[in-house]
Order: sequence, then structure tokens, then C-alpha cells
Amino acid sequence: MESSVKLLLLLSCLGASAQFCEIPPANSNLVVRVTQQLLGWMDRQSPLELNPSIYVGLRLSKQPSQDQDDFYLNSLMIHYQQSFSSLALEHQPKPSMGQLALYLLAVRGGCRDIDTRKGSMLVTQLKYYLEEEKHRIGHNHEGYPLTSYYQYSLSILALCIHNKKVPGHVVEKLLHAAEHNLFLHGSQFSVDTAAMASLTFSCLKDSGLNPGLASRISRASKHLRNKILEEETPEGYFGNIYSSPLALQALMAAPLPESEQACLRVGGALLKGLQAGAFQNPIPLSQLLPVLHHKTYLDLIQLDCNDKRVLDPLEEDATTPQTQELRNIRVSLRVQGEFETMFLHDEQYFVPEGSTLEEVLIKAQEEGRFMFGTQTTLSGPFLTSVMGISPRERQYWQLLRAPDTPLQQGIANYKPQDGETILLRLASW
Repeated sequence: MESSVKLLLLLSCLGASAQFCEIPPANSNLVVRVTQQLLGWMDRQSPLELNPSIYVGLRLSKQPSQDQDDFYLNSLMIHYQQSFSSLALEHQPKPSMGQLALYLLAVRGGCRDIDTRKGSMLVTQLKYYLEEEKHRIGHNHEGYPLTSYYQYSLSILALCIHNKKVPGHVVEKLLHAAEHNLFLHGSQFSVDTAAMASLTFSCLKDSGLNPGLASRISRASKHLRNKILEEETPEGYFGNIYSSPLALQALMAAPLPESEQACLRVGGALLKGLQAGAFQNPIPLSQLLPVLHHKTYLDLIQLDCNDKRVLDPLEEDATTPQTQELRNIRVSLRVQGEFETMFLHDEQYFVPEGSTLEEVLIKAQEEGRFMFGTQTTLSGPFLTSVMGISPRERQYWQLLRAPDTPLQQGIANYKPQDGETILLRLASW
């Protein structure tokens, strides 16, 4: 009898704590539009555009339909299994550690067995990536991951969700980084990384896979969630609009009493941004959609594999969009190398209003006085070179609105305004 009472009290406490991070209810039409936006990306079937993050976000919102699900997941499985098979072409780039981790989350979302020969091969590959990164960080924690602590966290999370034990010495590297506030992008605290690490610690804590580190995991998780709360901006975001969905997932997975009002504010701000069309990139959108359904990555562990998935029809908008005459705008493009006083490029370009930054760069290259190169990633094209200069290790091409405002979107999503000056700066992190 006493044990039953304790269980009821525990469940009551868990139910109460779940209320500490709720967001305002989203308009059903808005949720359907977001869902269809992600479903549209699922139609892109080239290997470089297959995106497990899209699939995970949709599965946590009980989408896509069964036929779409089977087709897309099978395409993902074929691509990732072939990429790491012995028959893979030598020049064919292998998916990164983070991409492989997202793929394992997608496999769990699709309720597929990971304990097959090919599945076990990919689990082993992900563990090998983590061991490599652990050695890069070093015994005394003086180094850094070759990728990032974000990908490091995501990889441990993917293994944890599949109930695969991660060696304590690998987890300990992430704990040390969390405890010493090493989740930085440049000089700024990285809310995305803190949120992913917090989700990882929540999974490890609940799984009991690393009992010897349990107390440190609990402390680090709470520390990171408090850090996220401290990063709330006057505009109502955790860090920025694109880091907020993952931050909300972290707070939903392990709520704090003091997070209640912050979640309402940030959730409201996200809904306004979503309504205004701020989300055009599949990665943050696929992290936001589960939040709109009050889900997190941790819900993959107990996903309903027998659910019936049929998308509600989108209600037609009664208003007819008005056509507007396109006009040209002026955008200045500057390139700054390692020596901050010297501009490698400083020109003005006229492009149609509504052009993306990538289209500005293409226009500049076509006129023959500018060069750039990109690499395709799950988040869109990533700048790999500017004016023939490729960043060295721990360097990257930073995108700024002059003089020093970092852009929150990539080149394929940011749309410069008339008269803006865009600065491409070779920066270190």
C-alpha cells in the first residue's frame, strides 16, 4: 500500500513538472502549413538533399503518411548504408558524424531494427567518430572536437536513444565542456549546443547507462538549462530565433520551475516569427515542429509505431496574393581576410528585391571580380572559400551585416535589404 502511494505521488510530481515548460497553443492552420513545408522538402530525393532531420521532425508530429514514410526512410537507409559499405566509391564523401547521428534518430523514428548487420556497422562507425573526437579533445581537455560539441552531443544522444552504452570517458569529455562553459561559437555562448547537450544528459540520466556519472550528469544538465534561461533576449528568444526550438525541447524534457514564464514568452515569439515566414531552413523548422506538438527528441524512445498517419487537408487561404512589381536593390559586398584593415573585395551590386545572399554572391561572381565556393550540408550551402581562401582548422567565413551584426541565417536563406553592406570575415573559433 505504501509503495502504491509513493508511486502516485511520484507520478503527480512528474505531471506537475511537465507544466513548467509549455508554449502558447499554435493555430492549427499554421501547424499544417509547417508540416506541408517539411513534406515539400521530402520530395527532394537526391543523395545530397536527403535529410534525416526532416524525417525525425515529421515523425514526432505523427507524419508523414505511411507511403511517404516507407519511401523516404528506405531512401535514407540505402544512402547511409551504401556510404559506409566496403563498396563505397573512394571519392564519395561520407556523411559527417552529426549526419550519421541524425540518421540513427530517423531509424528509431521509423521503428526499424538497428541490431542488424548493417545497423550495427553504422552504430560502430558512430562510436568510432566519438572516439576520434575524444582524442582530439585530449586527456587534459586542452583540445577541441574536429567537428563541434553540438555534433558530439547529438551523437551520444542518438546512441542513448537506441539504448547503446557510450563509454564513460567519452561522456566525461562532454561533461567537462558543460561544467566549464566551453560551448562557445566565437566568443558567444552557443544555446544550440547547450540545448543538445542538455537533451543528451536527460537521456543518459533516464537510461541509467552511465551510473558512475549520474550525479555529474544531473548537475551538468541543470547548469545548462539555467544557462539557456539566462540567454533569453529582449526579443523573446533563447539566443536567437533559430536556436530557440531546440532550447525549448531541452526545457520541455527536463523542466525547471523558473522556466514556466520564459517558455511562454519564447513560445509566443516563435509563433509570431513562424507566422511572419522567418523559418525557411529545414533544420530549425524540423526542430520546431515537434515543439508545436509538445514533443522532444526523447519521445523517440517511446514512439507509437502503430499510429495511423494521414495529413489533414490544408485549408485554402481566402485572400489572393497581389502581384508586385519587382525592383532592384543595392547591396554592398565586402570581404575581410585575417588582416582586419584590408578588404579583399569591396563592391556594390544591384539585384532584384527579395534575392538571397547566395544570389548576390552568384551575381558578384558572374561579373568576374569575386569568387566563392560552397559545400552542401543538411542546413543548406556552407561557404568553404571566398576569393580563393579556404579557412584553416578552427576558422570559418563569418557572415555579418556591417559593421558587426552576425547573420542568423545562411547564404541561401538571408535576404539583404536595400542599401545593406554584407561583410564576409575570416574568423576563428
